[in-house]
Amino acid sequence: MNKTIATAVIIVILVVIGSVGVKLFKPKFDEYQQKTTSDAAKTKGKIHIAMDNWVGYFPLRSSEMISLMRKSGYTLIIEDDQANYTERMRRLGKGDIEFAVATIDSYLLSSAALNFPGTIIMVIDESKGGDAILARKDRVANLDALKGRTDLVVAYTPMSPSHHLLKAAADHFNIPELISSAGNHIETDGSEAARKSLTSKKADIAVCWEPDVSRLLADKNIIKLLGTEDTQRLIVDILIVNRKYAQKEQDVVQLLISNYFKTLKKYRDNPDRLTAHVKKETKLSNKSVASMLKGVKWVNLTENCEQWFGISNSGLNADEGLVDTIDSSLDILINSGDFSDNPIPDQDPYRLTNSTFIADIYKTGVSGFTVPKSGDASQQAFNSIETRFSALTASEWDKLVEVGTLKVEPIVFQSGATELDHTAKKIVDHAVERLKHYPNFRILIKGHTSVRGDKQENIILSQGRADAVGRYLEIVYNVDANRMRALGYGGTAPLPKKSGESRRSWMYRLPRVELVLVREDY
Repeated sequence: MNKTIATAVIIVILVVIGSVGVKLFKPKFDEYQQKTTSDAAKTKGKIHIAMDNWVGYFPLRSSEMISLMRKSGYTLIIEDDQANYTERMRRLGKGDIEFAVATIDSYLLSSAALNFPGTIIMVIDESKGGDAILARKDRVANLDALKGRTDLVVAYTPMSPSHHLLKAAADHFNIPELISSAGNHIETDGSEAARKSLTSKKADIAVCWEPDVSRLLADKNIIKLLGTEDTQRLIVDILIVNRKYAQKEQDVVQLLISNYFKTLKKYRDNPDRLTAHVKKETKLSNKSVASMLKGVKWVNLTENCEQWFGISNSGLNADEGLVDTIDSSLDILINSGDFSDNPIPDQDPYRLTNSTFIADIYKTGVSGFTVPKSGDASQQAFNSIETRFSALTASEWDKLVEVGTLKVEPIVFQSGATELDHTAKKIVDHAVERLKHYPNFRILIKGHTSVRGDKQENIILSQGRADAVGRYLEIVYNVDANRMRALGYGGTAPLPKKSGESRRSWMYRLPRVELVLVREDY
């Protein structure tokens, strides 16, 4: 090849390279030029948050929040992944998104295999009526009526918060039939499908969320067995940040949280504005929007600190509700068979939380907020086990409706004794952990003996044992005496004998103390 041809080839190659370079880099140059010659030069970056359309997340994805972040120099990009928690956590771990929202139980389920790629930096809300277990009245009267029933069909949406409510009821009230794999379940794609399964009588029980809960209860043949308005720290939504991003962009994380609480306060101060904005997004009626908003309890800055992250000003009580809820959610998931043991590294729930950002905001304050002064008793954390109740007469107690019998291991007493020993106290302690989730229900403490011996003496003995459990709850846990009623039944209400059970085994199960949750009939 002579020099002329070689030069020509080189020129052609350079022209091709130049053309490819222009094609590749011109869009980036144009974008740079466009940004630097406009107000977009003020934009510092983009922030991606993955979520779904649950109303509890609305303030985080609202136009108010997006506007605040834009004014702070950041473009907030909301990605709706249709509640695909597994994919959500995978993308969080890869860094495709900086933030994700989830319920505590779904975070545990979807992140365990990924070694928990994000850390919890804020509690968003609690479901307070947004989820419920409903049933046909002619098939089921209360939760206890489910026990031993293998003929009932349950419709639910897998991996949803309502599914966790189902698991909690199965665990706390000892109803394994709710989550058994006996083929009597209908897995649905969302609450509406579960509702239709119930109304069409394909299912006897359905687990739904608003607005389908309200729609079902409009039918006089449908009853609510358990709703989250009567639960505490059971279905809890959280904000999670990618761990590397939290280290690298601490100021941005804090900015996002601060702007969120400003947005939340704006909606709290202007509820009509919140209703209008939710209605605009959902295209639902005023009645449906009201039902949706009623079913969620947003957690503000002070509550995040004092009731969830254990942060307070000097002299104030603070509760680590977040860690407690992680532990209780794990118990439910383990007992439901989702995990064989605790999947958290070192079994340490603090590996999943980061209180730094909330604490810094709490100490410095947020524009428009008033941080409580040290020693302000009115700001002390709420303890669900100490809920106060009005006194009832015996006839008023008799009118209460049973919700279900709390799962309690056999409380063993020495023969003829009515005092709780160390082992019995530990069993009651364990029951209290379940009781904390249901602060709105009164407690009927039922004492039972075997069917042997003098009937009247057995009644007296069982009454003494029921009284002993009530005293222990009142003295040790400050459970309101007005909330409890102790009754001794002696051997008049024995448990049914199981198929193939020997008389000896049956007799062994009869002496027991039951904690039955009851409510007003409404």
